[in-house]
Amino acid sequence: MIVGDFAPFRAARTGVADYAAALLPALGEFCEVREGEAGAACLYHIGNNQLHRPIYEEALRVPGVAVLHDAVLHHLFLGWLGRQQYLDEFAYNYGDFCRAEAVLLWEERSRSAQDPRYFERAMVRRIAEVSRAVVVHNPGAARIVAVHASGARVEEIPHLFAPPELPSRRTVRRWREERGLGEDTFLFGVFGHLRESKRLAAVLRAFERVRDRGLQVGLLVSGGFVSSDLERALGQHLRGPGILRMPFCPEADFWIRASAVDACINLRYPAAGETSGIAVRLMGIGKPVLLSAGEENSRMPEDGCIRIDTGVAEEAMLIEYMVWLVQHPEDAREVGARGARRIAERHSPREAARRYWEVLSSCL
Repeated sequence: MIVGDFAPFRAARTGVADYAAALLPALGEFCEVREGEAGAACLYHIGNNQLHRPIYEEALRVPGVAVLHDAVLHHLFLGWLGRQQYLDEFAYNYGDFCRAEAVLLWEERSRSAQDPRYFERAMVRRIAEVSRAVVVHNPGAARIVAVHASGARVEEIPHLFAPPELPSRRTVRRWREERGLGEDTFLFGVFGHLRESKRLAAVLRAFERVRDRGLQVGLLVSGGFVSSDLERALGQHLRGPGILRMPFCPEADFWIRASAVDACINLRYPAAGETSGIAVRLMGIGKPVLLSAGEENSRMPEDGCIRIDTGVAEEAMLIEYMVWLVQHPEDAREVGARGARRIAERHSPREAARRYWEVLSSCL
């Protein structure tokens, strides 16, 4: 059977493209896969930005299996549709009686990157109703789809992890030494697209508080800012002592940076129903990861990651857990090792591909 696979180009700076590329060879063991061409069944990788607009449109034109890497598509429509089209799409999802709310959200859309109202209205009804099946990666996303389209078939498949070829210890040690990071420096890392929902301002404040306690710590902020306003707002803090600011990098350099950190901070609020590929990758190579508590991360192992509450307790919890990791490096490594074992057990590309094959073949 030929399966058509639709995803952003591999050169695109997006985790969805990386995921799709990692899935392809494993799925190819079960069927013939053709990228960007229709087949007996089609697989559509859909996220919440303009890279996915043509994929979304094709998924409506030729229904198949939609993979919602983000279960909130509100921002896709805000960047794509004109005012009247947006109001109509909102009404399709929530009814004509909600048009007044839609008008308000449209007029205040400059707030959409961090305003919870935009994340509470996922706008996934149309793609869920049309698709033969919808694949998600966590229970939070499954719930969002079910609320919008009660008759949709929803399949939860864990976010895959393709083990990389990691750099040598010597390479990692040299990388740290060139940046003045000694063996006793505990390095935290924030990776990926830097947007308001990644809570970077809170992370920077927490890091400053941890340094104030006299601990030997560093913070790597690796990735590109989605919002120039956010970058300007955080500029002074990013130049603070102990902070290493680095831009987006190729895959090989990413794994050097990932191997060089002692722990990863990967907070998300408001959440868009996504399972973070960064979190899965860092856990997969044995790094302790601090995650925002919520449905999206409820499948993560209780003893293999650290959950941080959202809301008023966020910064206080983050500070105390950061201090605990620095003061107990052996425990930090054990948390990382437990997480790696769980990722290896549940997130292998071949197991993910097998599950996808089952869904695709059953949709014929």
